[in-house]
Amino acid sequence: MDLIIKGFKEAAKILLSLDSQVVEITKLTLKISGSATLVALLIGIPLGLFLALYRFPGRRLVASLINTGMGLPPVVVGLFLALLFWRSGPLGFLEIMYTPFAMVAAQVVIALPLVTGFTMAAVGALDPDIILQARALGASKAQALLVVLREARLGTLAAAMAGFGGIISEIGAVLMVGGNIKNQTRVLTTAIVLETRMGRFEAAIALSIILMTLSFTVNYLLTTIQQRGSNNWPRRYLR
Repeated sequence: MDLIIKGFKEAAKILLSLDSQVVEITKLTLKISGSATLVALLIGIPLGLFLALYRFPGRRLVASLINTGMGLPPVVVGLFLALLFWRSGPLGFLEIMYTPFAMVAAQVVIALPLVTGFTMAAVGALDPDIILQARALGASKAQALLVVLREARLGTLAAAMAGFGGIISEIGAVLMVGGNIKNQTRVLTTAIVLETRMGRFEAAIALSIILMTLSFTVNYLLTTIQQRGSNNWPRRYLR
């Protein structure tokens, strides 16, 4: 118990002093996870929209692969990408192993099925006549799709939360392809593991507090936006 109390006291000192190393690790974490989330959203939302609205041979297989990917172990992703990016691997000539780019790629692979699956479910739950109504009012095909996305905005925000939450707390894949190199690829999760292994629990606690704070802050902001779109529902139906 004394170790825990001492750890939290030292962690408070580290946080209040704005340690330069901790700040650098936090900035890199936001940069990598933010970039990966953005890429996953740019790919996953259109893909989920397509899978929900269009029927084609093999659609069920693709949807099953997406749903399977939502529970894909990060270490498997890390192993697969390590084999691709390794010096003797198919993409070894790119020389991106143990770089932030490789870490972003790993996190995109992890987040993409989550974003796609949530978007597909959100759009699939809508009234199928929405597009027909929009087209009947003179909307183009692209405008009709935007109407669908607008109606499914709560689900797409949930997709963003799931994607970000799935990658900012991930460690297996980023450790395998990033290498946890100081001042280059060390992020909050890998730094926490390193500090714990070395017995520096106060630093590990400080980093854990930052990680939890970042995760809560981003999800709180997204939840606030999400709830604004459904604020009238309880008053309208449950009073």
